[in-house]
Amino acid sequence: QVQLVESGGGLVRPGGSLRISCAVSGFTLDAYAIAWFRQAPRKDREQTSCISPNGGTDYADSVKGRFTISRDIPKNTVYLQMNSLKPEDTADYYCAAKRYCSGWAESWGPGTPVTVSS
Repeated sequence: QVQLVESGGGLVRPGGSLRISCAVSGFTLDAYAIAWFRQAPRKDREQTSCISPNGGTDYADSVKGRFTISRDIPKNTVYLQMNSLKPEDTADYYCAAKRYCSGWAESWGPGTPVTVSS
């Protein structure tokens, strides 16, 4: 069955960097798109980035130029490299599997928290 587990969240200072990971099982990364979502209190859920089955990527304007999504197919892992972090990036970060980046999320991981604070 399709399963996703995030890791790597934590506390980082403004302007710092953090890399979080999404380990997947039950499918291969060339068969599903993987998206990174974030959810902050009193804010709408936001898709920050997505990598398609063919490797194409999409980014939200709020993170473009600062975040980079990538994948390691042999390791069944998707990464989100976050640079120049801002307090507004504080949220729980979730990875989700889709057939396509424009489609519905079919499976979700439990999330990993990211806090940007001095």
